[in-house]
Amino acid sequence: MLEVRSPCVTPEVVLKASGHVEKLTDQMVKDEKTGTFYRADQLLKDFCNEKLREDVRLSLEQAAELRRTLAMMDDLSVEELGAKIKEYGITAPDTKNPLSDPYPFNLMFQTSVGPSGLTAAYVRPETAPGIFVNFKDLYYNNGNKLPFAAAQIGQAFRNEISPRQGFSRVREFTLAEIEHFVDPKDKSHPKFSEVKNLEFLMFPREEQMSAQSAKKIRLGEAVSRGIVNNETIGYFIGRVYLFLSRLGIDQDHLRFRQHLANEMAHYAADCWDAEIECSYGWIECVGIADRSAYDLRAHTVIN
Repeated sequence: MLEVRSPCVTPEVVLKASGHVEKLTDQMVKDEKTGTFYRADQLLKDFCNEKLREDVRLSLEQAAELRRTLAMMDDLSVEELGAKIKEYGITAPDTKNPLSDPYPFNLMFQTSVGPSGLTAAYVRPETAPGIFVNFKDLYYNNGNKLPFAAAQIGQAFRNEISPRQGFSRVREFTLAEIEHFVDPKDKSHPKFSEVKNLEFLMFPREEQMSAQSAKKIRLGEAVSRGIVNNETIGYFIGRVYLFLSRLGIDQDHLRFRQHLANEMAHYAADCWDAEIECSYGWIECVGIADRSAYDLRAHTVIN
Protein backbone atom coordinates (compact mmCIF):
# COMPACT_ATOMS: atom_id res chain seq x y z
CA MET A 1 0.00 0.00 0.00
CA LEU A 2 1.36 3.39 -1.04
CA GLU A 3 1.11 6.58 1.00
CA VAL A 4 0.03 9.98 -0.28
CA ARG A 5 0.12 13.41 1.32
CA SER A 6 -1.68 15.99 -0.80
CA PRO A 7 -2.15 19.72 -0.08
CA CYS A 8 -5.26 21.09 1.62
CA VAL A 9 -5.59 24.05 -0.79
CA THR A 10 -6.94 22.61 -4.03
CA PRO A 11 -7.29 24.34 -7.43
CA GLU A 12 -10.87 24.88 -8.55
CA VAL A 13 -10.34 22.82 -11.72
CA VAL A 14 -9.65 19.70 -9.63
CA LEU A 15 -12.85 20.08 -7.62
CA LYS A 16 -14.86 20.87 -10.74
CA ALA A 17 -13.66 17.59 -12.21
CA SER A 18 -14.60 15.69 -9.06
CA GLY A 19 -18.08 17.26 -9.00
CA HIS A 20 -17.65 19.01 -5.66
CA VAL A 21 -18.13 22.54 -7.03
CA GLU A 22 -21.51 21.62 -8.48
CA LYS A 23 -22.81 18.97 -6.10
CA LEU A 24 -21.31 19.31 -2.61
CA THR A 25 -24.32 21.09 -1.16
CA ASP A 26 -26.71 20.81 1.74
CA GLN A 27 -30.28 22.05 1.61
CA MET A 28 -30.74 24.99 3.97
CA VAL A 29 -33.83 26.57 5.54
CA LYS A 30 -34.11 29.80 7.49
CA ASP A 31 -36.19 30.86 10.47
CA GLU A 32 -38.36 33.49 8.78
CA LYS A 33 -38.36 35.77 11.84
CA THR A 34 -34.88 35.42 13.39
CA GLY A 35 -32.88 34.53 10.27
CA THR A 36 -31.27 31.48 11.94
CA PHE A 37 -30.19 28.81 9.43
CA TYR A 38 -30.76 25.05 9.69
CA ARG A 39 -30.07 21.99 7.56
CA ALA A 40 -33.41 21.00 6.10
CA ASP A 41 -32.70 17.27 5.94
CA GLN A 42 -31.51 17.21 9.56
CA LEU A 43 -34.72 18.85 10.77
CA LEU A 44 -36.77 16.27 8.86
CA LYS A 45 -34.62 13.41 10.14
CA ASP A 46 -34.88 14.60 13.75
CA PHE A 47 -38.65 14.96 13.43
CA CYS A 48 -39.11 11.43 12.04
CA ASN A 49 -36.83 9.82 14.64
CA GLU A 50 -38.51 11.67 17.52
CA LYS A 51 -41.99 10.66 16.36
CA LEU A 52 -40.95 7.02 16.01
CA ARG A 53 -39.28 7.05 19.41
CA GLU A 54 -41.83 8.96 21.50
CA ASP A 55 -45.27 9.08 19.85
CA VAL A 56 -47.15 6.04 21.15
CA ARG A 57 -50.24 7.03 19.13
CA LEU A 58 -48.61 6.27 15.77
CA SER A 59 -50.38 3.65 13.70
CA LEU A 60 -48.39 0.95 11.91
CA GLU A 61 -49.01 2.75 8.62
CA GLN A 62 -47.79 6.09 9.99
CA ALA A 63 -44.66 4.48 11.45
CA ALA A 64 -43.94 2.73 8.14
CA GLU A 65 -44.31 6.04 6.27
CA LEU A 66 -41.84 7.76 8.63
CA ARG A 67 -39.33 4.92 8.13
CA ARG A 68 -39.73 5.20 4.35
CA THR A 69 -39.06 8.93 4.60
CA LEU A 70 -35.87 8.24 6.56
CA ALA A 71 -34.76 5.60 4.05
CA MET A 72 -35.36 7.95 1.10
CA MET A 73 -33.90 11.05 2.79
CA ASP A 74 -30.81 11.34 0.60
CA ASP A 75 -32.85 10.98 -2.57
CA LEU A 76 -35.37 13.76 -1.91
CA SER A 77 -35.16 16.72 -4.27
CA VAL A 78 -35.19 20.22 -2.80
CA GLU A 79 -38.88 20.49 -3.73
CA GLU A 80 -39.76 17.14 -2.14
CA LEU A 81 -37.80 18.04 0.99
CA GLY A 82 -39.74 21.30 1.31
CA ALA A 83 -43.03 19.48 0.76
CA LYS A 84 -42.24 16.99 3.54
CA ILE A 85 -41.36 19.78 5.96
CA LYS A 86 -44.70 21.46 5.23
CA GLU A 87 -46.62 18.18 5.35
CA TYR A 88 -45.30 17.39 8.84
CA GLY A 89 -45.64 20.98 10.07
CA ILE A 90 -41.96 21.23 11.02
CA THR A 91 -40.93 24.60 12.46
CA ALA A 92 -37.70 26.18 13.71
CA PRO A 93 -36.60 24.05 16.70
CA ASP A 94 -35.53 26.98 18.88
CA THR A 95 -38.44 29.37 18.30
CA LYS A 96 -41.22 27.35 16.61
CA ASN A 97 -41.31 30.06 13.93
CA PRO A 98 -42.14 29.15 10.31
CA LEU A 99 -39.31 28.13 8.00
CA SER A 100 -38.41 29.26 4.50
CA ASP A 101 -38.40 26.90 1.55
CA PRO A 102 -35.14 24.88 1.30
CA TYR A 103 -32.37 26.06 -1.02
CA PRO A 104 -28.87 24.70 -1.77
CA PHE A 105 -25.77 25.88 0.08
CA ASN A 106 -22.27 24.90 -1.13
CA LEU A 107 -20.20 23.46 1.70
CA MET A 108 -16.72 24.37 0.47
CA PHE A 109 -14.55 27.19 1.78
CA GLN A 110 -13.41 29.24 -1.24
CA THR A 111 -10.12 31.12 -1.45
CA SER A 112 -7.79 32.49 -4.15
CA VAL A 113 -4.14 31.77 -4.93
CA GLY A 114 -1.37 33.62 -6.73
CA PRO A 115 -0.36 37.30 -6.69
CA SER A 116 -3.33 38.43 -8.77
CA GLY A 117 -5.84 36.87 -6.42
CA LEU A 118 -7.87 35.84 -9.46
CA THR A 119 -7.13 32.09 -9.47
CA ALA A 120 -9.94 30.33 -7.62
CA ALA A 121 -9.22 27.52 -5.20
CA TYR A 122 -10.88 25.78 -2.28
CA VAL A 123 -9.81 24.24 0.99
CA ARG A 124 -10.40 20.56 0.28
CA PRO A 125 -13.70 19.07 1.49
CA GLU A 126 -12.27 15.54 1.40
CA THR A 127 -8.98 13.76 0.73
CA ALA A 128 -9.95 11.53 -2.21
CA PRO A 129 -9.16 13.95 -5.10
CA GLY A 130 -5.56 14.19 -3.87
CA ILE A 131 -5.18 10.46 -4.52
CA PHE A 132 -6.94 10.42 -7.88
CA VAL A 133 -4.89 13.25 -9.42
CA ASN A 134 -1.72 11.37 -8.44
CA PHE A 135 -2.88 8.05 -9.92
CA LYS A 136 -0.36 8.07 -12.79
CA ASP A 137 2.62 8.39 -10.45
CA LEU A 138 1.20 5.85 -8.01
CA TYR A 139 0.59 3.38 -10.83
CA TYR A 140 4.17 3.88 -12.04
CA ASN A 141 5.55 3.30 -8.53
CA ASN A 142 3.63 0.03 -8.40
CA GLY A 143 5.35 -1.18 -11.56
CA ASN A 144 2.42 -0.25 -13.81
CA LYS A 145 0.41 -3.13 -12.36
CA LEU A 146 -3.03 -3.59 -10.80
CA PRO A 147 -4.26 -4.04 -8.16
CA PHE A 148 -2.69 -1.56 -5.75
CA ALA A 149 -3.86 0.77 -3.00
CA ALA A 150 -3.01 4.26 -1.80
CA ALA A 151 -3.75 5.65 1.65
CA GLN A 152 -3.90 9.14 3.07
CA ILE A 153 -4.68 10.71 6.44
CA GLY A 154 -5.33 14.43 6.54
CA GLN A 155 -7.56 17.36 7.37
CA ALA A 156 -10.72 18.23 5.46
CA PHE A 157 -12.97 21.27 5.78
CA ARG A 158 -16.67 21.89 5.23
CA ASN A 159 -18.68 25.04 5.84
CA GLU A 160 -21.38 23.31 7.88
CA ILE A 161 -24.66 25.21 8.12
CA SER A 162 -25.18 24.40 11.79
CA PRO A 163 -22.37 22.40 13.44
CA ARG A 164 -23.86 20.09 16.05
CA GLN A 165 -23.89 16.61 17.56
CA GLY A 166 -20.46 16.75 19.18
CA PHE A 167 -17.76 15.79 16.68
CA SER A 168 -20.09 14.39 14.00
CA ARG A 169 -20.80 17.74 12.30
CA VAL A 170 -17.82 20.10 12.50
CA ARG A 171 -16.10 22.45 10.05
CA GLU A 172 -12.62 20.91 10.33
CA PHE A 173 -12.06 17.18 10.76
CA THR A 174 -9.60 14.37 10.06
CA LEU A 175 -10.18 11.76 7.36
CA ALA A 176 -8.38 8.46 6.88
CA GLU A 177 -8.84 7.03 3.40
CA ILE A 178 -7.79 4.06 1.29
CA GLU A 179 -8.38 3.98 -2.47
CA HIS A 180 -7.96 0.45 -3.85
CA PHE A 181 -7.51 0.26 -7.62
CA VAL A 182 -8.48 -3.03 -9.23
CA ASP A 183 -8.91 -4.50 -12.72
CA PRO A 184 -12.63 -4.01 -13.48
CA LYS A 185 -12.68 -7.44 -15.16
CA ASP A 186 -11.51 -9.20 -11.99
CA LYS A 187 -12.86 -7.95 -8.67
CA SER A 188 -11.91 -11.05 -6.70
CA HIS A 189 -9.63 -10.56 -3.70
CA PRO A 190 -6.85 -13.00 -2.74
CA LYS A 191 -7.45 -12.45 0.99
CA PHE A 192 -11.24 -12.61 1.00
CA SER A 193 -11.06 -16.08 2.57
CA GLU A 194 -9.63 -14.44 5.71
CA VAL A 195 -12.86 -12.52 6.35
CA LYS A 196 -15.59 -14.55 4.64
CA ASN A 197 -16.68 -16.31 7.85
CA LEU A 198 -17.25 -13.08 9.78
CA GLU A 199 -20.88 -12.57 10.80
CA PHE A 200 -22.28 -9.18 11.80
CA LEU A 201 -25.26 -6.87 11.38
CA MET A 202 -25.95 -5.98 7.77
CA PHE A 203 -28.80 -3.86 6.44
CA PRO A 204 -29.33 -4.63 2.73
CA ARG A 205 -31.50 -2.30 0.67
CA GLU A 206 -34.37 -4.80 0.38
CA GLU A 207 -34.79 -4.87 4.16
CA GLN A 208 -34.71 -1.08 4.31
CA MET A 209 -37.41 -0.69 1.66
CA SER A 210 -39.68 -3.17 3.45
CA ALA A 211 -39.19 -1.43 6.83
CA GLN A 212 -37.36 -4.42 8.35
CA SER A 213 -34.36 -4.28 10.68
CA ALA A 214 -30.69 -5.10 10.18
CA LYS A 215 -29.83 -8.77 10.70
CA LYS A 216 -26.69 -10.82 11.13
CA ILE A 217 -25.36 -12.22 7.86
CA ARG A 218 -22.17 -14.15 7.17
CA LEU A 219 -19.98 -12.09 4.84
CA GLY A 220 -19.22 -14.97 2.47
CA GLU A 221 -22.94 -15.65 2.12
CA ALA A 222 -23.61 -11.96 1.40
CA VAL A 223 -21.12 -12.05 -1.48
CA SER A 224 -22.26 -15.41 -2.88
CA ARG A 225 -25.92 -14.27 -2.83
CA GLY A 226 -25.05 -11.01 -4.58
CA ILE A 227 -26.06 -8.83 -1.63
CA VAL A 228 -22.49 -7.51 -1.67
CA ASN A 229 -21.43 -6.91 -5.27
CA ASN A 230 -17.94 -8.45 -5.28
CA GLU A 231 -15.13 -9.91 -3.16
CA THR A 232 -13.08 -6.72 -3.07
CA ILE A 233 -15.94 -4.73 -1.53
CA GLY A 234 -16.59 -7.67 0.79
CA TYR A 235 -12.96 -7.83 1.88
CA PHE A 236 -12.88 -4.18 2.88
CA ILE A 237 -16.23 -4.46 4.68
CA GLY A 238 -14.70 -7.30 6.68
CA ARG A 239 -11.52 -5.37 7.44
CA VAL A 240 -13.51 -2.33 8.57
CA TYR A 241 -15.58 -4.55 10.85
CA LEU A 242 -12.42 -6.03 12.42
CA PHE A 243 -10.86 -2.59 12.83
CA LEU A 244 -13.91 -1.08 14.52
CA SER A 245 -14.27 -4.16 16.74
CA ARG A 246 -10.66 -3.81 17.88
CA LEU A 247 -11.36 -0.18 18.73
CA GLY A 248 -13.99 -1.44 21.16
CA ILE A 249 -17.19 -0.68 19.22
CA ASP A 250 -20.04 -2.81 20.59
CA GLN A 251 -21.09 -5.28 17.87
CA ASP A 252 -24.76 -4.79 18.77
CA HIS A 253 -24.44 -1.08 17.94
CA LEU A 254 -22.51 -1.51 14.67
CA ARG A 255 -24.15 -2.23 11.33
CA PHE A 256 -23.28 -2.06 7.64
CA ARG A 257 -26.05 -0.32 5.70
CA GLN A 258 -26.24 -0.69 1.93
CA HIS A 259 -27.09 2.42 -0.06
CA LEU A 260 -30.48 2.31 -1.71
CA ALA A 261 -30.46 2.12 -5.49
CA ASN A 262 -31.66 5.72 -5.70
CA GLU A 263 -28.96 6.88 -3.25
CA MET A 264 -26.12 5.64 -5.44
CA ALA A 265 -24.61 7.50 -8.34
CA HIS A 266 -25.27 5.92 -11.72
CA TYR A 267 -21.62 4.83 -12.04
CA ALA A 268 -21.40 3.07 -8.65
CA ALA A 269 -21.56 -0.72 -8.46
CA ASP A 270 -22.18 -0.97 -4.72
CA CYS A 271 -21.94 1.23 -1.61
CA TRP A 272 -22.05 0.39 2.10
CA ASP A 273 -21.74 2.57 5.20
CA ALA A 274 -20.43 1.37 8.55
CA GLU A 275 -22.85 3.01 10.98
CA ILE A 276 -22.51 3.22 14.76
CA GLU A 277 -25.52 3.75 17.01
CA CYS A 278 -24.99 6.40 19.65
CA SER A 279 -27.07 9.00 21.48
CA TYR A 280 -27.64 10.81 18.15
CA GLY A 281 -28.93 7.70 16.40
CA TRP A 282 -27.10 5.77 13.67
CA ILE A 283 -24.08 7.77 12.49
CA GLU A 284 -22.09 6.97 9.33
CA CYS A 285 -18.43 6.54 10.29
CA VAL A 286 -16.95 4.71 7.28
CA GLY A 287 -17.98 4.61 3.63
CA ILE A 288 -17.05 1.63 1.42
CA ALA A 289 -17.89 2.08 -2.25
CA ASP A 290 -17.12 0.60 -5.66
CA ARG A 291 -17.08 3.81 -7.75
CA SER A 292 -15.87 2.11 -10.96
CA ALA A 293 -13.49 4.33 -12.99
CA TYR A 294 -15.63 7.45 -12.68
CA ASP A 295 -13.17 9.58 -10.70
CA LEU A 296 -10.11 8.69 -12.79
CA ARG A 297 -12.03 9.28 -16.01
CA ALA A 298 -13.40 12.64 -14.83
CA HIS A 299 -9.98 13.96 -13.80
CA THR A 300 -8.37 12.67 -17.00
CA VAL A 301 -10.94 14.38 -19.25
CA ILE A 302 -11.00 17.75 -17.47
CA ASN A 303 -7.46 18.08 -16.17
